[in-house]
Amino acid sequence: MSKFWSPFVKDLVPYVPGEQPKLAKLVKLNTNENPYGPSPKAIAAMQAEVNDNLRLYPDPNSDRLKQAVADYYGVQTAQVFVGNGSDEVLAHAFHGLFQHGQPLLFPDISYSFYPVYCGLYGIDSVQVPLDEQFQIRVEDYVRPNGGIIFPNPNAPTGSPLALDAIERLLKANPDTVVLVDEAYIDFGGETAISLVDKYPNLLVSQTLSKSRSLAGLRVGIAVGHPDLIEALERIKNSFNSYPLDRMAIAGAAAAFEDKAYFQQTCQQVIDNREVVVAGLEKLGFEVLPSAANFVFARHPEKDAATLAAGLREQGVIVRHFKQQRIAQFLRITIGTPEQNQALLDALQSL
Repeated sequence: MSKFWSPFVKDLVPYVPGEQPKLAKLVKLNTNENPYGPSPKAIAAMQAEVNDNLRLYPDPNSDRLKQAVADYYGVQTAQVFVGNGSDEVLAHAFHGLFQHGQPLLFPDISYSFYPVYCGLYGIDSVQVPLDEQFQIRVEDYVRPNGGIIFPNPNAPTGSPLALDAIERLLKANPDTVVLVDEAYIDFGGETAISLVDKYPNLLVSQTLSKSRSLAGLRVGIAVGHPDLIEALERIKNSFNSYPLDRMAIAGAAAAFEDKAYFQQTCQQVIDNREVVVAGLEKLGFEVLPSAANFVFARHPEKDAATLAAGLREQGVIVRHFKQQRIAQFLRITIGTPEQNQALLDALQSL
C-alpha cells in the first residue's frame, strides 16, 4: 500500500471488466459486444466532426444528443441526462441519489459494478437473492431502503422483469429512487421510460454500447423526472463538465435518429439468439429465458469452468463467473451466425 494513498483506497475492490484478448482469429463471445457494426449514419456523423473544430470544447450540455433521445422516447430534454458510458451515469446516480443512510437494494446475482460503487461512495447495501428460477421477486423489495437498482433484463442471467412488476415495485417504494438499468432492453424487453411521467422516483439508464454497437464510443443516458436529472447534472458539473466529446455527441445522436438500421440489427441478434438457444438445448444445456444479446446456460453433466477452458483451447471465449450460485453457468454473447456455429461446433466436440 502506498503511503500517498487516501486511506479509503486500500479497502476498494475494483470492478474487473471482461477480458479483451489481443489474439486475432478468436471467436469473442465474452463481453456482450454487438456483432453488427454501428449505423453508417453514425459513422458518417462522427467523421464529419473530425476537423479544425476539435480545438474547441464540445457542448457541455450535449443538447443535440439530448434532443435526439427526447424525440426518440417522446419525453422532454429536461428529463434526459447523458454521460461517458452508462457506468458514469450510474456512478453519478449512486453519488447523488443513493446516499440516504439506508441500504441500497439490488439482486444477489446482478451487475458486479453495483457493489463496487457502494464501496467507492460508502453506501450500505443488501443483496436480495433471486428466486430458485433466478428471477427477481418484487415482494422481496418491500422493506426499508435508500434506493433500489437492478438491470432489466438482468445481467448476467438475461431474464426480463415485466413492466407491470416494475410498476408494483415503484408503487411499493414511493419515497426512494428505483433505478432500472436497461443496458440490454432493446433485445426483447419493454422499456420503463413509458412510466417516468407517472413515477417521479423512477430513473431509467441505458447505454449505446450494446444495441447501438457503440461500445467504443462510451455514451450512456438516463431518463427520469427533471428533479432527478438536475441532481445528476449537479454531480456531473462538479466532476467533469465535458464528459462527451464532439464525435460522441454527433455519433450518438445519429444512432438514435437511424431507427431503421437499429431495428434491423436488433432483430438479427434476436433471431440469432433463438438459433443459439435451440443449439444449446439440443446439446443438453439448460438455458435461462433471455431478452438480452447473450444467454446464460449450464450443462447438467459438464463443469462450466472445464467447458470454458475447453472452448478457449478451440479459440472461442465465453464468460465464466466464479460466484457460488452461478459457478456452473456460462454467459455466452450472441455473435454472427458464423461465430455462433463455431461455438456450437466447439461445444459439440467437448
